[in-house]
Amino acid sequence: MTANPIRVAVNGYGNLGRGVEKSILAAPDMELVAIFTRRDPASLDTLSGKAVSIDDMADYQGKVDVCVNCGGSATDLIEQGPAVTQYFNTVDSFDTHAKIPEHYATMDSVAKDNDHIAVISSGWDPGLFSINRVIAEAVLPEGSTYTFWGRGVSQGHSDAIRRIPGVKDAKQYTVPVQEVVDRIQAGERPELTTRDKHLRECYVVAEEGADKAAIEEAIVTMENYFADYDTTVTFISEEELLRDHSAMPHGGQVIRAGETSANTNQVYGFTLALDSNPEFTGSMLVATARAAARLAAAGERGCRTVLDIAPALYVPIDADELRAHFL
Repeated sequence: MTANPIRVAVNGYGNLGRGVEKSILAAPDMELVAIFTRRDPASLDTLSGKAVSIDDMADYQGKVDVCVNCGGSATDLIEQGPAVTQYFNTVDSFDTHAKIPEHYATMDSVAKDNDHIAVISSGWDPGLFSINRVIAEAVLPEGSTYTFWGRGVSQGHSDAIRRIPGVKDAKQYTVPVQEVVDRIQAGERPELTTRDKHLRECYVVAEEGADKAAIEEAIVTMENYFADYDTTVTFISEEELLRDHSAMPHGGQVIRAGETSANTNQVYGFTLALDSNPEFTGSMLVATARAAARLAAAGERGCRTVLDIAPALYVPIDADELRAHFL
């Protein structure tokens, strides 16, 4: 631990919050101050023993340099972000792409009003993938960019299946169509539909006596989730789901295929293959928390995204070492 560690709090303790906790505890320049929770703190099995009630959050003003908000994008972060930024500098993983400009505007206003920095939409997509899409566009202005996700577990799609009557449990995997990926890497620039790029694989545990045909029909026709994809539904036992599908892998890639002159094939690629999506996302959020703390210490205020932050601010390494070993 450094002489003056960055004091970090975690807001929310689901899979992502636990991943953030692990990353903070492993960071040489950070101190975990508190894990804010809506649950009974005594009931929370944390690694650090730092759980406190969210009702006590205001008491930690002046004791926290940055708070990592770990709620979901659909409802939690829209409310958590402005509320928590009244007290602290904040970081979040807001990932509803279409609503990012709106979220940015809200967080920018609240952060400036309360003399804080708020970094939104960190993680890997948005986040690392966003950075690579921009760099690829800058380097290859003549070209097309493609983003593929998976093979990995989609928590939102899995939850959508679990809400269907007769479903006891389920996991859904997003799978890129490898033939299409290969074509792009070979230099093609196809126009692709949603169905062309990804498959959906669903593994479902049905309630005893449930109508499996009706469940499958409800899945493959579900608007905004499966209707636009080639989707397979496989019914398995609860034991099989626990044995074979309890992990949370994910990943994907950004590919830009372009040309710098006639008859050139230039391909830019960035790939992730993750055993634990929550832990990797948590690690990126903690790196972003370091950057947020540094921006705040330098007197910056308002909202930022990963596109606004210099790479050197994310790492606990000084500029001389970065130039000597990373440049």
